[in-house]
Amino acid sequence: MNRDIVESFADMVKEKGIDKDVLAGIIEEVFGILVKKKYGEEAQYEVVVNMDRGDIQIFLEREIVDEVIDENTQISIDAVNEKGNEDELEVGEDFVEEITLASLGRRLVLLAKQSLNQKIREIEKDVIYNEYQELLGEIVVGDIYQIRKNDILVNHNKNELLLPRNEQIPFERYKKGETIRAIVKEVNKTSSGPVIIISRSDNTFLKRLFEIEIPEIYDGIIDIKAMSREPGERAKVAVESQDQRIDAVGACVGMKGVRIHAIVRELNNENIDVINYTDDPELFIQRALAPAKLNNIEIDEDEKKVVVSADSDQVSLIVGRNGVNIRLAMKLTGYEIEILREEKPFEEYEEDIELIDLKEELGEQVYDILINNRYDTALEVLIAGVDKLTEIEEFDKEKVTEIMETIKSQYEEE
Repeated sequence: MNRDIVESFADMVKEKGIDKDVLAGIIEEVFGILVKKKYGEEAQYEVVVNMDRGDIQIFLEREIVDEVIDENTQISIDAVNEKGNEDELEVGEDFVEEITLASLGRRLVLLAKQSLNQKIREIEKDVIYNEYQELLGEIVVGDIYQIRKNDILVNHNKNELLLPRNEQIPFERYKKGETIRAIVKEVNKTSSGPVIIISRSDNTFLKRLFEIEIPEIYDGIIDIKAMSREPGERAKVAVESQDQRIDAVGACVGMKGVRIHAIVRELNNENIDVINYTDDPELFIQRALAPAKLNNIEIDEDEKKVVVSADSDQVSLIVGRNGVNIRLAMKLTGYEIEILREEKPFEEYEEDIELIDLKEELGEQVYDILINNRYDTALEVLIAGVDKLTEIEEFDKEKVTEIMETIKSQYEEE
């Protein structure tokens, strides 16, 4: 019976990765409790577990007496002699004998097995918890085995990992059975076992991908100084080379963009801007807002605020689609950015637009009026200005302002 118990738990050592000495200690503890249940709290005993041989030995120590008062702690000299007193022990000395598991009774042995199973489950939970605590912030690769409404369950080394909706890349589609990469973000203890949260939207995931795809970052030749990200949309990464011979941005992008494209594909085609880091805040802000061209930058270091001036046709580039470019620039630089729009002199526009090309935007009636008043191009209308155009009988100031904005918007889109 004892061999079966040890062998069953030895299998757990192999399968669950539980330390053999820890398991032996648990077996000793559990059977020690059984001995106390059988022989009382005052019993003197020793439990010896040999995991290699698959053996449990229990030794009970009792004092030799002439007359037994407490059978649990004493044994008579006559009983000792009957057992074969080869060491010629005498009254007052201790007698040690090995007791079998069967002598503890079937009920107690079953109780021991239940207790051992319970303790093993607790240790198994601790092993998993400690394993993933060490993997915090690191990438793990697993297989998707269940897709639920708000989260995804991933199998990693036979352990269940949870990818919640808020840690997923927006609009990314997942399929059961496919392999997925993510970082271990949280490991939480619960009564039912550890809950391991993984993430694909966390900035650390992007950082780890850079380390995998770009050896110079992994080796510490290039440092990631700052990063900001809106998962699935766009990210900005500021890098700095510790070796003047190596171009940080060039190394990250790779030959024909092969390195950065590998990261972009992993992130569901998330656009990634890689810029050179600098301690100069003005230059850093300028780089963060690229490709927009700025006319002026005013920095308030105390308030961590910046006012950038730019031509009206550059504002849309500064802001970006749905404001993503300026939001990421603020996160990257740590400054709150305000935009001051400067109207560009119409004479400086590089190209003119024939008014007939704007007929649809202006409307046929407005177009005919402008043509009849000898305005053939967009620049002619803009240079004429509001005051001149309001002299046209059919137009009031409000209508002229509307016409001017419509034409300006065409240049901003370019």
